[in-house]
Amino acid sequence: MELRHLRHFIALAEEGHFGRAAERVYVVQQALSSSVRRLEDEVGVPLVTRSTRRVELTPAGREFLAGARETLTLAEQTLERTRRAARGEVGHLTVGFVGGLVFGGLPEIVRVLRERSPDVGVELRELSAAEQEAALRSGQIDVGLMLLPVRDPALEARALWREPLVAALPAAHPLAGRERLHIHDLAGEDFVFFPRHQRATYFDQVMRWCAEAGFSPRVVQEGLEVPTLLSLVSAEVGMFLPISFFQRLGMQGVVYRPLEGAPLIDIVAVWRRGRKDALLDEFLGVAAEVLGPIREEFPQKAKAK
Repeated sequence: MELRHLRHFIALAEEGHFGRAAERVYVVQQALSSSVRRLEDEVGVPLVTRSTRRVELTPAGREFLAGARETLTLAEQTLERTRRAARGEVGHLTVGFVGGLVFGGLPEIVRVLRERSPDVGVELRELSAAEQEAALRSGQIDVGLMLLPVRDPALEARALWREPLVAALPAAHPLAGRERLHIHDLAGEDFVFFPRHQRATYFDQVMRWCAEAGFSPRVVQEGLEVPTLLSLVSAEVGMFLPISFFQRLGMQGVVYRPLEGAPLIDIVAVWRRGRKDALLDEFLGVAAEVLGPIREEFPQKAKAK
């Protein structure tokens, strides 16, 4: 049973005349008559009664008409959803992210994506970088947001934005009165930081920078999440070196100071190598579009770069 045969039958039922129905669907009358007879043969019962003046539906034909209309409507809706899926306007996207990104970047990306494509379902999963890589390989998530580097050859990555490190200090700390700091200024200070297994890439990059400056940070307290570490800074337990967008947290008792020559941390989107689809492209496009204004929130970044 072909959709064009259903269209021919509906036109005949609504026009009640073979000639007018044929003109309506742009076929010759013989072709339309053949379509209707083919339907009747397939259904196994007469659908119309024919006369020289008018065509009328049989009781079976009236029932078939209702179903034919529903079938065509469903087919058209399916085609439209398929086309919209090809444009990245419908579907489901599962996004993995490292926890800190909820304070910079991720909320803006999701909000714009939902406004622009309300029929795209977005599921968020907070995962470490290693967990995201495993979830990408197994297909449990579609795209991940994490920090470089990504070494797995089965994955592709695109840098979305870069953030310098800043110094988070207790408001009463003597260094808080200075507008800018150098990494050497922090030698001998107490630090709070993540355990290495929690943020290995971030941890190693910070420790390498400090080592190049001639000292190893004295970590006196560890914490698993950025708000926890900033609370420890507020309590004057030690200082912390977060990525600059964590200034958005506005933690009471904490001040942030730019660091001369601070390394830039790349935040990247990661997906399975070879994956090509419009929904992923839409996500990456929205991410690139909305992250520019975020970078401009803190003027010292341009100087740091």
